[in-house]
Amino acid sequence: MSAAGFVPPPYPYDRLDDLKAVAGAHDGGMVDLSIGTPCDSPPADVVAALSASNAERGYPASIGTVAFREAASSWVRRRLGAQVDPSAVGACIGTKELVAGIPQWLHLRDPSRDTVLYPAISYPTYEMGATLAGCRAVAVPVDDQWRIDLSAIDPADAARALCLWVNTPGNPAGGLDDLAEAAAWGRANSVSVLSDECYAEFTWDGPPRTILTEGTEGVLAVHSLSKRSNLAGVRAGFYAGDADLVHFLQEVRKHAGFMLPGPVQAAAVVAFADDDHVDAQRARYRRRLEWAAELLGRTYGIDVAMPGGAFYLWVAAPDGDAWAFAARLAADAGVLVSPGEFYGAAGAGHVRIAMVQPEERLSLVEQRLAAI
Repeated sequence: MSAAGFVPPPYPYDRLDDLKAVAGAHDGGMVDLSIGTPCDSPPADVVAALSASNAERGYPASIGTVAFREAASSWVRRRLGAQVDPSAVGACIGTKELVAGIPQWLHLRDPSRDTVLYPAISYPTYEMGATLAGCRAVAVPVDDQWRIDLSAIDPADAARALCLWVNTPGNPAGGLDDLAEAAAWGRANSVSVLSDECYAEFTWDGPPRTILTEGTEGVLAVHSLSKRSNLAGVRAGFYAGDADLVHFLQEVRKHAGFMLPGPVQAAAVVAFADDDHVDAQRARYRRRLEWAAELLGRTYGIDVAMPGGAFYLWVAAPDGDAWAFAARLAADAGVLVSPGEFYGAAGAGHVRIAMVQPEERLSLVEQRLAAI
């Protein structure tokens, strides 16, 4: 904060402009692996549903249409093995706006608490959401498997906590938290546990998981079609879990005019019902991850571990200098990656590589590295 008020910090990915120029100088241009923006096609019938819903003229239901909430509930049961009533599901405009806004709404609900707990290496919006709400953002350490370490939470912070964020599979490192332990910790400390599960269907170690298998009391699962169905541009997601908390959020968001567009809700119903396209996308991401891990190991002599989930490689910089390694990848291969400090100070020695480009673009990387 300054005396004049809040000054937004630079957006992390805007700091990559110099490296973009280096990577873009290669013949064939830059191969952007810095942001988790899907490049593969969404299902054709989902795209068709966007223009055939006849839902353009009227205001959409802020909480989500009955069809949308039933489709989300059915998907949770079918793919994740958990039960949640459609009445305990709410629509959101993608999930980033929900992640950024929920600390403000929780603080309105309980002004006696002012702290957001989140993993020390994680999606930056958990911390920023607390900052935008005027709350304390407290990072919780992660272990050597990139899982949140609940035993490291100071009891004084727990007593002030509005919520605890967990993220499984985790962005950027692909860790798989113990969601049963997280739910139990939240109930023991009267803290809402918010479980960001947008990469759930890209879980590599074991089956997809959700905190909702532990019951809905005191927990909220957050899901998105951006990654699952390559629909980041339509901004479709939902939150589900504790009935009282969901109802509170539904009512607050209704007053604020958060409405997922009607055509998007209709398309989401189609997307949630189709598992085949997700299975095909899983195979693409797994193939790209394995290819990139092998290529980096062969070229730079580094050990690149496969993640427990998601479609990122979390790679230790050879000399511990993530910016230097990012610059080297830009110069050697025309590849743009994200230095780990974007995801917390504890990630400063790593880079995150998002396997979101098609094979023809990735083949350029291999050709360029072969040439050196």
